[in-house]
Amino acid sequence: MLGRTKGRPRPMKVKKPFKPQKRKRDDVDVEKLQLAVSQLDTTTKYASFSDLPLSSQTAAGLESSHFSTLTDIQSQAIPAALQGRDILGAAKTGSGKTLAFVIPVLENLHRAQCVGADAGLGAMIISPTRELAIQIFEVLRKVGGKGHVFAAGLVIGGKGLREEQDALSRMNIVVCTPGRILQHLSQTATFNVDNLRMLVLDEADRIMDMGFQKDVDAIVEYLPKDRQTLLFSATQTKRVSDLSRLALKDPEYISVHQTATIATPQSLQQNYVLTPLPDKLDTLWSFLQSSKKSKILVFLSSGKQVRFVYETFRQMQPGIPLLHLHGRQKQTARLEITQRFSQAKHSCLFATDVVARGLDFPAVDWVIQVDCPEDADTYIHRVGRTARYEKAGRAVLFLDPIEEEGMLTRLEQKKVPIESINVRTKKQQSIRSQLQQMCLKDPTVKYLGQKAFTSYVRSLHVQKDKDVFQLDKYPLEEFAASLGLPGAPRIKFLKADAEEVKRRKNAPRMGRELEEAEDDDGEGKEKVRTKYDRMFERKNQDILADHYTRMVQEEDREGHSDDDDLDDGLLGVKRRVTAVDLSDEDDDAPSGEEDEEEEEKEKDAREVHITGMQNPLLVNSKRKENLLKSKKKLLKLKDKGSKVVFDEDGNAHEVNLLDSEADFRARGSAEEQKRRFLEAEEERVRRADVTDKALVKEKRKAKKERRREREREEVEGDEEVEGDEEVEGGDENDLMANFIADAEALEESEPRKKVKWFEEERAPRGEEVGREIETLDDLEAEAARLLG
Repeated sequence: MLGRTKGRPRPMKVKKPFKPQKRKRDDVDVEKLQLAVSQLDTTTKYASFSDLPLSSQTAAGLESSHFSTLTDIQSQAIPAALQGRDILGAAKTGSGKTLAFVIPVLENLHRAQCVGADAGLGAMIISPTRELAIQIFEVLRKVGGKGHVFAAGLVIGGKGLREEQDALSRMNIVVCTPGRILQHLSQTATFNVDNLRMLVLDEADRIMDMGFQKDVDAIVEYLPKDRQTLLFSATQTKRVSDLSRLALKDPEYISVHQTATIATPQSLQQNYVLTPLPDKLDTLWSFLQSSKKSKILVFLSSGKQVRFVYETFRQMQPGIPLLHLHGRQKQTARLEITQRFSQAKHSCLFATDVVARGLDFPAVDWVIQVDCPEDADTYIHRVGRTARYEKAGRAVLFLDPIEEEGMLTRLEQKKVPIESINVRTKKQQSIRSQLQQMCLKDPTVKYLGQKAFTSYVRSLHVQKDKDVFQLDKYPLEEFAASLGLPGAPRIKFLKADAEEVKRRKNAPRMGRELEEAEDDDGEGKEKVRTKYDRMFERKNQDILADHYTRMVQEEDREGHSDDDDLDDGLLGVKRRVTAVDLSDEDDDAPSGEEDEEEEEKEKDAREVHITGMQNPLLVNSKRKENLLKSKKKLLKLKDKGSKVVFDEDGNAHEVNLLDSEADFRARGSAEEQKRRFLEAEEERVRRADVTDKALVKEKRKAKKERRREREREEVEGDEEVEGDEEVEGGDENDLMANFIADAEALEESEPRKKVKWFEEERAPRGEEVGREIETLDDLEAEAARLLG
């Protein structure tokens, strides 16, 4: 028997805590809640959440999150949504639209007991951006995390598809972006949406825009038609096309601020500054220097501009923490930057419109719009990042004088009050020289500046409102200089319309080269080269390749028209081949002194015959003299050759081309041509057969002659050998010669070991190397030695 152990017993394995499976709650009075919801009066304006028939779990979540008073949009939208109606909700930014659809989602699924994996997916909330989806999920988690047992998930990409696929089958509520959820709908077999009860679209005007139209249409095809749909946005319209695509049933349009005098919050102070495009970065830098103790959000039109401004300002150290956010960053970086800016007290965030909608950054003091927004709705969403929940905020818009009239008209139509302010010239600072120095020292900064320029110009080009954005009136050369660039990068659409580009693209190559030809006979004044010209002429020695040099505009050349730049666009890959003007005759005859110059040229002219040219080349200028040194240019002067092919025997002949149908029918019918062809081939084969037989006969005859000749030589050789044997007492020299020949033959027949360079040739063991045979005595001595 085993004895009992003394002291402490051996510790047992710790058991995992028991986690009960999520299931329907039996203690929920669903009938009582359902009755209270059906008795709600949607015309009554409720002031507090306690006035609404909400479950104890939702009430606890609202209390823990310090939500007690209903906003205007919440007091009108929540009662109607609780009763299962479709809603089109529009309200100002920062008015609490997120709670207006989060609470109905929790309550409707709670009353329907849509809990657990067996219940399937009950609600889908779609957001246009990842950051906004994360914010919605956080609100859902805070409000519903005090008693609700729903399985909610965030599906926005940035993680492995496999992880999301495993979790989707167990979700009751999903917060997602359009592209990622469509991918799961089409690829994840276990993702079932047949039991979907509610579809929510936040920032619906953006989702229903052209950017997400195809994705939304594809998503709706997967969803059941018997569902409740909620659409919320700061700017909403009653477009029939949107309603028909989403299959809304008698939607209730709720616009709490439709009768308001302004479309933006009352506590928001809005101003604009007339700033020419080349001075915008100087004004922005000066503003940051005077607002270092503020929280600032700066909007730019493209991600490449965000990168350039962030990198250059960071190197100049403005004295305020800088951050940048755009859509090309990875998901982890975007989340980290969003959290850092939310938690920061004093900071400046350079961003694109990816953060313009719905995001709630606490305590933003300033919203600066360096680039003009595409429309008034985008302006409203941008300035909505400040002055949230009736707090104070300020917004400043930088407008070029070209954009002023059109943009102010659009803002006035949307009921947006805005006032003009001026910049104090004493505090205005110029950073152009600093940007030039950075471009000179760092090729990466120079490359970012070129990309920022091109992306901004392209954003102007694609704008729909041409009354505001008139591309041909912007000072682009000065704008490029303000970025530190010595010249504006070439962009294809700046100097030609679509028809001209198409015409030049379809023109023959030689014709295009002749159009681009330039006359270099005249001697022009040499252009002064600056240090910036030399900077852009040298090769990049950093991480970048040669493609960035093609973005810089080349020096203007004499004789070039505006159409010369069509093929050298930003993305053009065609190589420019400079054509040479070879015309020797002018349309206009010279007169006066020009006649004398032409006579002197004709005296000095000479004709040069070049192989491959039918006519000689007249050389009457220095340019033509230099032309003779270039093989590449001389190829253009030579006659066009004909293509040849080689047969099996190596003979060259021209390529057989197909005849036209008329020529084919002129030679007769197909059957007749076939018969003639077969007869001709039969005759050719017969003649070739006769020739081949004669050739074989000659070869056999020659072979027989060679065999007879060989036999005759063998007989004569045997007779000579017999005659030599009959000779007795021959000459001593003949005997020695025969012996030497036999010895040499013996040496050749026996292979000898190769002697290395550091070894001496040695005789076999027990033998000595014989001396060189010179006389008959030496021969006899060598023979005696060999015979032993």
